[in-house]
Amino acid sequence: MIDHVHDLDALREATERLLSATEKLDDSALSRPSRLPGWSRGHVLAHLSRNADALVNVLQGRPMYADSETRDRDIERDAPRPQAGQLADLVASAARFVAAAAAPADWSRTVAMRNGVTDSASRIPFRRRIEVELHHVDLGVGYELEDLPDEFTAREIGFLAERFAGHSAVVPTDVADGTGRTWTTGGGAQSGPVVVRGTAPELLGWLSGRRDGSALTVEGGALPALPPL
Repeated sequence: MIDHVHDLDALREATERLLSATEKLDDSALSRPSRLPGWSRGHVLAHLSRNADALVNVLQGRPMYADSETRDRDIERDAPRPQAGQLADLVASAARFVAAAAAPADWSRTVAMRNGVTDSASRIPFRRRIEVELHHVDLGVGYELEDLPDEFTAREIGFLAERFAGHSAVVPTDVADGTGRTWTTGGGAQSGPVVVRGTAPELLGWLSGRRDGSALTVEGGALPALPPL
């Protein structure tokens, strides 16, 4: 069961970790490449600020972004800003999201995301938490997948497994982290089934496209190739 109140509290903690890390970076550090191809650290922070505003739009019944071109243009515009501007924008946009989430609302309602995707309003705080936690890792400043709260990692594995469930390019796949937790994904491709085993951080890295899966073991076939998120 989704608990948006818990997720909002956890999001505040994740945001504080991100802000603390950003405070330690200087302008030169922000101009250096992030772990995301083609993006500097400034791009990552600009995306996080604009994503907060986009999710405010979602909560308030407006389109998440005007269009893909506007989303990309805004990130490119904001990426070169100095550290002080990036930090101020992160703080202000996070506050706007918190304010929007604090407004009385029907959390069971269905909301529209991008590209025709819909979801329960109650999952928007977790979606924002995903952005903050994983893009903090993408900054490459010492916060790794292994540092993520275990509760978050397990839920995000489940979220991604659900996203790939039934995908025509992914064979039936069971995912196991060695602690008794298992998830099922794929199932649309004619092969398998396979079982993928590894630590929760390594599984998350593979499912989210942040690691190549070389630390995982596979039974029943090759490691499935996952489509881009």
